[in-house]
Amino acid sequence: MKISGFSFGRNVSKLYYPIKESILSILPICDEFVFVLGKGDADDNTKEILQSINSPKLKIIETEWDTEKFPNGTENAHQTDIAMQHCSGDWLFYVQADEVVHEKYLPVIQARCEELLNNKEVEGLLFKYRHFFGDYKHYINHHGWYQNEIRIVRNKPDIHSFESAQSFRRIPNFDGKSYRKQEGTHKLKVAKVDAYIYHYGWVRPPRYMQSKKKALDSIHKGDQKAEALYKEREQEFDYGSLKNLPKFTETHPAVMKEKMKDFSWGEQLNYTTNQKPNRPKFKHEKTKYRFISFLERTLNGGKHFFPFKNWELLDV
Repeated sequence: MKISGFSFGRNVSKLYYPIKESILSILPICDEFVFVLGKGDADDNTKEILQSINSPKLKIIETEWDTEKFPNGTENAHQTDIAMQHCSGDWLFYVQADEVVHEKYLPVIQARCEELLNNKEVEGLLFKYRHFFGDYKHYINHHGWYQNEIRIVRNKPDIHSFESAQSFRRIPNFDGKSYRKQEGTHKLKVAKVDAYIYHYGWVRPPRYMQSKKKALDSIHKGDQKAEALYKEREQEFDYGSLKNLPKFTETHPAVMKEKMKDFSWGEQLNYTTNQKPNRPKFKHEKTKYRFISFLERTLNGGKHFFPFKNWELLDV
C-alpha cells in the first residue's frame, strides 16, 4: 500500500499558514507528498519554507493561478486537482495549509487505509474536525461549523476536488473546469476513520487574519470587490469574545510546538464578555444559532441537526 500526501497554496507564509507543520504532521505515513505552489508575491517565502523540510518525499510543483478562468473559489479546486494528478499512491491524503494531524492518529489512519485497501466500494475516508479559534486554547463547536470532511480519497481519475476545494466528488465526464457543476457529479462513498483534523485557520494574529480573509474573498469574489469590501474595514480582525467558547485541554500535535511559541497576540484578544459597540455578530454569536447549538449539545449528543453531507457514509 502506498499513501500520497498532497496540498496546494499561494502566499502561504505571508498569510501565517502553518504549512510546514501541516506537511510534517502526515509525512511519516506518506510515501510522497506533492505540494502545488502558486506564484506568490515578492515578499512571500513559502518555497524556502517548503525546501527547509528537506525530505526526498516532498515534490514541489510550481504553477500560475488564473482566477478569471476559475472564478468563485474554483481555482482552489483546480490547484488541488493538479496536485492529485501528480500523486502515485493507492490513497491520497489531503491536508489544507492550515490543517494538522496529531501524531497519535497516524497509526489509526494507516491501519484504516490498510483495512479498507481492497474494499473497492470505499472511495474515501471521513475525518472529524476540531476548529481552533483566536488562540490555541479555544475552539468552536457551534452549529454551522462542519464537524466532518473527506480528507483521504482513492487515486481514481474520476475523483476530483469540488467547488472551493473543501471536499471531493466523483465526476465521470469531467471537462477540466466545471468544479461547481452539480449535474453529473456523484457523492463519494466513504468510511469513517477515528481521527481528528486540527484546523488552525482561525488562529493567527488579528492583522494576518484580516489579510487572509481578504485574500480568500479575492479568490471568491474578485480583486475589485474584495478591495471595495475591505476599504472601510479595520486592518485587524476582531475575534469577538472568547470567554464562552469551549477550552481545549488536550495536547496539540508535536509539530506545532515551535509555531505555538510565536503566540504573541493574546493582549489583542477579548477574554471578557464585553463587545465592541455595533460590531457585526458572527453566526455563532447570534441568538438563533446559539439556541440551536444548545439543543444539539443537550438533545443530540453534540451532533448537528441536518448537517451538510457531501458524501454517502458506509457502515464498514
